[in-house]
Amino acid sequence: MTLQTTPFAALAQHPLEQLSAQEVQRARSILADAGLVADTTRFAYMGLIDPPKASFSGNPTHDDRVVRAMLWDAAQSRSLDVRVSLSSGLVIERRELDPAVDGQLPVLLEEFGLIEEILASDPQWIASLAARGLVPDQVRVAPLSAGVFEYENETGKRLLRGLGFRQDHAADHPWAHPIDGLVAFVDVETRRVNHLIDDGPVPVPQINGNYTDPAVHGELRTDLKPIEITQPEGPSFTLEGNHLSWAGWDLRVGFDAREGLVLHQLHHTHLGRRRPVVHRASISEMVVPYGDPSPYRSWQNYFDSGEYLVGRDANSLKLGCDCLGDITYMSPVAADDFGNPRTIENGICIHEEDAGILWKHTDEWAGSNEVRRNRRLVVSFFTTVGNYDYGFYWYLYLDGTIEFEAKATGIVFTAALPDRNYPYASEIAPGLGAPYHQHLFSARLDMMVDGATNRVEELDLVRLPKGPANPHGNAFTQQRTLLTRESDAVRDADGAKGRVWHISNPESLNQVGHPVGYTLYPEGNPTLAMADDSSIASRAAFARHHLWVTRHAEDELYAAGDFVNQHPGGSGLPAYVAQDRDIDGQDLVVWHSFGLTHFPRPEDWPVMPVDTTGFTLKPHGFFDANPTLNVPSSAGSHCAPTSQASGTGAAGPGPGGGTCGH
Repeated sequence: MTLQTTPFAALAQHPLEQLSAQEVQRARSILADAGLVADTTRFAYMGLIDPPKASFSGNPTHDDRVVRAMLWDAAQSRSLDVRVSLSSGLVIERRELDPAVDGQLPVLLEEFGLIEEILASDPQWIASLAARGLVPDQVRVAPLSAGVFEYENETGKRLLRGLGFRQDHAADHPWAHPIDGLVAFVDVETRRVNHLIDDGPVPVPQINGNYTDPAVHGELRTDLKPIEITQPEGPSFTLEGNHLSWAGWDLRVGFDAREGLVLHQLHHTHLGRRRPVVHRASISEMVVPYGDPSPYRSWQNYFDSGEYLVGRDANSLKLGCDCLGDITYMSPVAADDFGNPRTIENGICIHEEDAGILWKHTDEWAGSNEVRRNRRLVVSFFTTVGNYDYGFYWYLYLDGTIEFEAKATGIVFTAALPDRNYPYASEIAPGLGAPYHQHLFSARLDMMVDGATNRVEELDLVRLPKGPANPHGNAFTQQRTLLTRESDAVRDADGAKGRVWHISNPESLNQVGHPVGYTLYPEGNPTLAMADDSSIASRAAFARHHLWVTRHAEDELYAAGDFVNQHPGGSGLPAYVAQDRDIDGQDLVVWHSFGLTHFPRPEDWPVMPVDTTGFTLKPHGFFDANPTLNVPSSAGSHCAPTSQASGTGAAGPGPGGGTCGH
């Protein structure tokens, strides 16, 4: 069905510019004029749909901006997936979901507080708290996505599950006081409790979890001297609209309420030649599954992108705290639950930073002594989803390397731990446990290495036995295995073989006659730890393997599928690869799963130091030689004199004391 509204004069802009506040308002107006927005309608998601990849070849023309909206109406028990054209004012596509088959739309912001409101008036919940000497006003309830399990009377319902935490005062961190033995299953559509499990009171831990309390952290240190990062001539990058250029790199910085940062059209220019590397890079999904089989937590697994929208929950960043140095910020726009624009001030941080030694050699034969310093461009954002905070960091390096790093911090999810030998949780403080869990991510890398004709080979180290051709047993070689179909390309890392994946273009050769390419270096940490026939393994199948390669398709954007909340499973990557398309010399998408398996430590309490995970894409035959030979040496004026511990002795070169190469 299509409905016409008032024509819209689109602003002159690149089709991959971030969604603006004006466009969010425009999309809402189109939907309202089409009769799709009532007082009870909520916007679970709104985002810009990229123009087709093929449309960027030649002389592209993009006359339209298309927005996707997911609408939930509790009064009509209706979930809609809608696409609108901003230029024509048309609703160009709409589909109503069947929750039992398609799952539910993402969790709404207003539902975070709704679960407490529902439980505060529920007689069973009130009675359960009273048995523990508590009243609802003392208890905060975590709004936890429900998943799909064998519980009765849940099919087709929009559910959240709630675990309670006692809060002793307004500034108290309730995670120190989990109320165990009790969980509520709440129907947020009918606003009533669907089911309650109460196995009786368990002692509530009494420790102080307020990490800003002097009683907890003690006296603040006075032995840390300031570190000042300055760029007196300003940064080396330029940002025009969302087009970012730096040291041979250029790209467009996108942002999506679901994925957060999206990097579009990464190109690298060297010796005057501008070449595509990646068409679109994003973290398409992340899941946090818990390994505690108790009835209060055995269902715990959260898809922070597909269920909670990491981009929507992005932080406004603070100079000198979140980002240090000469910072450029971007303020992306997301839609709130009512479809109105909400600007996330300083939501994206862009800066460059020193990255250690780039290359160095002292050669006695040639009498040379040269060293160059590396630096990297950083594009990042931080998001808070419940108890955890995540930083998403994309790094671009001078030598053509692309790197992604996720930083996990915040507060570990807690439980009472009367049994200190409980095999599924760590005791992080007296009587306080933190269940074992994982943080697993899926990077979607829409590759374009020197064009759209790409292939993937698996590279393994091969140890060779002693023999006539290897008399001393010192030989080893590398085995290359071409992945030709999607069914072949569901792969796992193998640290014993140094396994990596080479993404190349067989139609573009370097000066030694080999296809130009990039190599994906995985960390090789554990994949999904849950049983293969578990609910979570079906719903988060992407996390069961480190690598998936698919033929490019415009509508295959998310590793766990479009609709994740209460989806029964099998969507996303399993459905994509079931088509078993040819991937040799094709337009490819490389999906890489990686992450952390967290056995919490006492040091992770009461707030967790950053833990990191990620991957690296390095040029492998993409350049004909080291592309950083033209990086100049650093001037000695960039360095301060070396301090001597004893206060005596000669200091190192001071300002003006030479360069780092001679």
